[in-house]
Amino acid sequence: MSSCPCGSGHDYSECCEPVLLGKTKAATAEALMRARYTAYQKDAIGFLGESLHPNSRHDWDEAATRKWAEQSEWLGLEVCAVDKGAENDQAGTVEFIATYKEDGVLRKHHEISLFKKENGRWYYADGKMPAPETVRHDGPKVGRNDPCPCGSGKKYKKCCGG
Repeated sequence: MSSCPCGSGHDYSECCEPVLLGKTKAATAEALMRARYTAYQKDAIGFLGESLHPNSRHDWDEAATRKWAEQSEWLGLEVCAVDKGAENDQAGTVEFIATYKEDGVLRKHHEISLFKKENGRWYYADGKMPAPETVRHDGPKVGRNDPCPCGSGKKYKKCCGG
């Protein structure tokens, strides 16, 4: 028995493998998202194309997807949030972070994926990157002629503010 790459804690043969092999359908949007992540690690690239919503297949490049999957070392999946996408829903979103190494560089793919259900089957429809968080500084604003907060001794406008 081996643990499923999707990080569910379940055995691969009882989790994503039946979905990847077409023996069962993903019951939820999250289950499909986990199976799609596992497909990258298990070189089940055909599944990635089959699980794309029919309206999203026109620009899918199987060769490029295969190359990316093979050249990457898939290290883990973190599901951040799930909104709808249950067995009785027709749509849902899953926010996740997939960690991998590409060319020896550690990378994180953070996405909010949209899934749609048609004829009893879940499909990946689209994905977008989450909006960056707004950073607010609570301290006083540095004026142009104030000393630079970096400690250089120069005016802010001649140093970090220039």
